[in-house]
Amino acid sequence: MPEAAARHAMVRLAPASWRALLAGRPDVDGLPLVAAWAERGWPLVVRRPLCGETGLALGLPLPPALGKRRLSFSVEPSAVVSIEPPPRLADTVPVAPAAWGPTLHRLLALDPETRTFGSLAWQHLTGLPYLSPTSDIDLLWRLDGSAERLLAGLAAIDRDAPMRLDGECIGPGGGAVQWRELAGDAPEIMVKSLRDVALVSRAALLSDAGC
Repeated sequence: MPEAAARHAMVRLAPASWRALLAGRPDVDGLPLVAAWAERGWPLVVRRPLCGETGLALGLPLPPALGKRRLSFSVEPSAVVSIEPPPRLADTVPVAPAAWGPTLHRLLALDPETRTFGSLAWQHLTGLPYLSPTSDIDLLWRLDGSAERLLAGLAAIDRDAPMRLDGECIGPGGGAVQWRELAGDAPEIMVKSLRDVALVSRAALLSDAGC
């Protein structure tokens, strides 16, 4: 495997390995787009593995026109061609609804390194119509010592945004917490990792991130 996979990472598979994988999955046989997914160079996304699941756990969310089905797969490292972080928000602006433009520019001014996952990311990566009039936006930020500024900025942007701002702040150990929860004052917050979900001290998480 090219490198360690994190939650939300985008994984591209070898077409031959994808065909072999699908041969053992009659439940997805005939689903539009799925058979040629890897040949088109489209990625799957790293997800949390189920209990007892082996290999690299991946997800493939189909667009709303195909029922928004979320397909799950588990692959061997040899099938992986590349692992990349989710796309930068700046790269996805061209496919976003025009009404989102002012909010996206404010988000990028707050943190140019913001990344995105969810519908906006998938529309950017595949060119398929994932976004709808009711779509929210899913974002990722790194905690690097400026949590107070980041959270205050997000709260201000959220008040005027035409869509719901969802997303996670990533700590130095890779654990992720919802930005709204981190912006609160609860002494313990829920942190997600690739393997589990745990309650941790809010103060400790911020301290570890240099905040």
